[in-house]
Amino acid sequence: MTTRAQEPYEESAGRAEGHATHDVTNQPPPLAPYDAFDDAALREGLRREGAGWAEEELRRLGRRAGSVAAQEWGDLANRHEPVLRTHDRYGNRVDEVEYHASWHHLMRVAVGEGLAGAPWADDRPGAHVARTAGGLVWGHTEAGHGCPTSMTYAAVPALRAQPDLAKVYEPLLTSREYEPGLRTPTEKRGLLAGMGMTEKQGGSDVRTNTTAATATAEPGVYTLRGHKWFTSAPMCDVFLVLAQAPGGLSCFLVPRVLPDGSRNTFRIQRLKDKLGNRSNASSEPEFDGTVAWLVGPEGQGVKTIIEMVNCTRLDCVMSSATLMRKTLVEAGHHVRHRSAFGARLVDQPLMRNVLADLALESEAATTLTLRLAGAADRAARGDAGEAAFRRIATAVGKYWVTKRGPAFTAEALECLGGNGYVEESGMPRHYREAPLLSIWEGSGNVNALDVLRALGRSPATAHALFGELALARGADARLDAAVARLESGLAEASERGARRLVELMALTLQASLLVRHAPAAVADAFCASRLGGDWGHSFGTLPAGADLDGVLARALPGEG
Repeated sequence: MTTRAQEPYEESAGRAEGHATHDVTNQPPPLAPYDAFDDAALREGLRREGAGWAEEELRRLGRRAGSVAAQEWGDLANRHEPVLRTHDRYGNRVDEVEYHASWHHLMRVAVGEGLAGAPWADDRPGAHVARTAGGLVWGHTEAGHGCPTSMTYAAVPALRAQPDLAKVYEPLLTSREYEPGLRTPTEKRGLLAGMGMTEKQGGSDVRTNTTAATATAEPGVYTLRGHKWFTSAPMCDVFLVLAQAPGGLSCFLVPRVLPDGSRNTFRIQRLKDKLGNRSNASSEPEFDGTVAWLVGPEGQGVKTIIEMVNCTRLDCVMSSATLMRKTLVEAGHHVRHRSAFGARLVDQPLMRNVLADLALESEAATTLTLRLAGAADRAARGDAGEAAFRRIATAVGKYWVTKRGPAFTAEALECLGGNGYVEESGMPRHYREAPLLSIWEGSGNVNALDVLRALGRSPATAHALFGELALARGADARLDAAVARLESGLAEASERGARRLVELMALTLQASLLVRHAPAAVADAFCASRLGGDWGHSFGTLPAGADLDGVLARALPGEG
């Protein structure tokens, strides 16, 4: 029975149920599901660098990466961060890190799709290119789990410095089976590898490491004592570690579980509370009587592990390019469905300039990444010229592409306005991730100086770089002028001016690739802005003559 006193209240409540003041309009629909492989620069680079045979597999992976489920895995893996358990309930030391189920879903796909060590067991030309392209696609989910897959990939060539160890571990590191949990390595179907290089007193200056290696009575077997400062993915099965042996700084293989099934001493003191990369645990392990096997000769630790570093530097470039593409797709989707001041954002001239500028940066990063992957693939097959090019160009790309990432991601976030500043959008996670790629595997200064070191020690690197640039000679006057400036700059190369020199190397290299392989709209706008001086100091300042429609039609199909 309804009373008159209740009627006004019930009428008001009925209006509230309609949420008249909260009708949702002028908001974009969810992006997912989408195809992360829908990227012309990626597809063309894949074919050009010799891995067109992987296109169908990558197309399938692209749909999976952009699926609702995979996007949710990325979100959940970062919301539910890894947890360190140093002891079990009885007080026994266990040093285990627990991950959310979504992390394991991501890892299982990544390893199963060959994004870890698999290319080293694949004889097909272009196998390393296919893996890099897979990272550019699957990285649309989230970045943290790319760390253990990258280190596993990179550990294989370094481990080959010790053939007896490689014979045992390489088949497991190149497996497509993801088998988490600490068990005797040779009893597992697949392994993951990490690295322990830096220490608190030196960081990138690993020659100041104090972790000591003491030889045992068994040949090639040592015990380690010391503390590492930044060892990511501590639940990997084996680690390549630098320590001071009697003969100098040396490289060692450290398994978490010894061949007899007992736990090796690997005390995780704490997990880092990082700016981003939250899904991936980064730790400080302590070694105290830790059993280790020598990899390569004593005193040659840096030389042995540098091959691992070169591989992970390529992955830094790849991850930055992936982050650019992911945030560009997010920004493009938003502005297509959002209106302001009487028109869709995507139709407004200034927004189109911003998007086109971002698209140029993204395509240049992707194209360079795949060229570097092609060089790595051909170098692994014995091409000396490509090995020289890879040596210098990877360091150049690592310096520049990773430097562009934070500014790019911030601009893409701004395209979403306030919507991009809230965690639910995912953009803050991408923004926090962006600086990592410049810091990991050597900061900007370390890579810039590495370029100078390569030029000084191996004249073949400069020859390889200018040989690559010569392939575009005469195609664009602005590029030719920039190459001439670069030649002059090399004659006066100094540590103080290293950043400026490496920046010019990166821009001329990117421009030469775009002039040779990209549509005229892309190549002309890039050369005019990045090399011709017709550009401001922020994204969205492309010159009046730039073909914005042509650039956007290529970068964001259907978004024009």
